[in-house]
Amino acid sequence: MDDRQLRTAWHNRQPSDTITHLSGPLTVLMKHTLSKRARQLGELARVWDEVIPQELREHTALEGYSRGILTVLVDSAPHRFQIEMLLKSGLHKVLAGKFSGALDRIKLVPGQFYSVDLQGFPRYRF
Repeated sequence: MDDRQLRTAWHNRQPSDTITHLSGPLTVLMKHTLSKRARQLGELARVWDEVIPQELREHTALEGYSRGILTVLVDSAPHRFQIEMLLKSGLHKVLAGKFSGALDRIKLVPGQFYSVDLQGFPRYRF
């Protein structure tokens, strides 16, 4: 082997530079995945606030939206029952009609959440 071939072989065996910038994958993630979900959840929150009565809306929090399923936290069993009855009586169709995306199911889950009221005070005190 001559010197040029040895240099080429040596160069090919060196570890490649594996440093990549995170800006590329993060940009794709933000543009195509997270921004769409945030936009859809924002639209669902607007529709939810329009349709659900105020006394029940105060006891709910939208947790997430994925694959046509809206997950809603409800802080107590009586409120959860009232919302289930409203949804079964046709409110689900009203929500789905006002939302531009697919709303196949609304999943009500029990849970506590921290939020503030209009004056900035905590909604729940423990």
